[in-house]
Amino acid sequence: MTTTVNTPSLPLVFSEEVEIARKNGSPIVALESTIITHGMPFPQNVETARRVEAEIRANGAVPATIAIMDGKIHIGLSDAELDVLGQAQNVAKLSRADLAAKLVTGGFGATTVAATMICADLAGISVFATGGIGGVHKGAEITFDISADLRELSETPVTVVAAGAKAILDIPKTLEVLETLGVPVIAYGQDDFPAFWSRSSGIQAPIRMDSAADIAAAQKMRCDLGLPGGQLIANPIPQTSEIAADVLAPVIAQAIAEADAQNIAAKSVTPFLLKRIFELTEGKSLAANIDLVLNNARLAAQIAAAGVA
Repeated sequence: MTTTVNTPSLPLVFSEEVEIARKNGSPIVALESTIITHGMPFPQNVETARRVEAEIRANGAVPATIAIMDGKIHIGLSDAELDVLGQAQNVAKLSRADLAAKLVTGGFGATTVAATMICADLAGISVFATGGIGGVHKGAEITFDISADLRELSETPVTVVAAGAKAILDIPKTLEVLETLGVPVIAYGQDDFPAFWSRSSGIQAPIRMDSAADIAAAQKMRCDLGLPGGQLIANPIPQTSEIAADVLAPVIAQAIAEADAQNIAAKSVTPFLLKRIFELTEGKSLAANIDLVLNNARLAAQIAAAGVA
């Protein structure tokens, strides 16, 4: 069951579970939908989405998977809606630039980090769990390929829990842009900034925090100070699940070289690279990806719960 908010400028549809949580003031964690539509095949995509949602519930919060369906922003999906989305074809991958247009033209749209942050904020949700954020792509000094996720973090007041930036990116440049934009980058439980499939990028994170309560309090303080934007929580992948950076480096280099040779560009780059890395690691990258998303969901639920305590 869903509940529609009848405001012309806010075409929001809440799942029954999320609507009850909103009325009760319960903690809610937003989840993106590109991991369902562009991250893995059916039925593994839906099975993983349900595992992530269950992890959030087990840690005291309510999951709100966000997607665009039939001109509405769905905040929370029913089991049936997850199945429909998981099997949908030619789903648009939406960011800040094309979110509004998709709502007008209709059809299915999956939300990236940036679009999920926007929709979560509209719905009054301040914590969001994802896999890894987008950032500055290698060679961006020529291509100018920089994810909208970075600017969104500087503008939209949502705490984003991720396993750092995706390892296919130029991590030093990504951190430089985040610093320029005034985005707090907080490593959870360690000094190093994680690199998605690997626990360390070899770069020290600007800030370290060791408790969900401190992270929640930091975002509240930013709001109290009138500072715009959210914060990036860099949560390292569990040690038992990581793939060492030196093992991944040649694999990533090969995937990037193949993308360049095939003139893969814009929104097609990340899905192509992740698919090739999956193939080159014989599926190990996907298994690690699932583990890190579950790990991020746990921490996000704890932050959300701390924020309403």
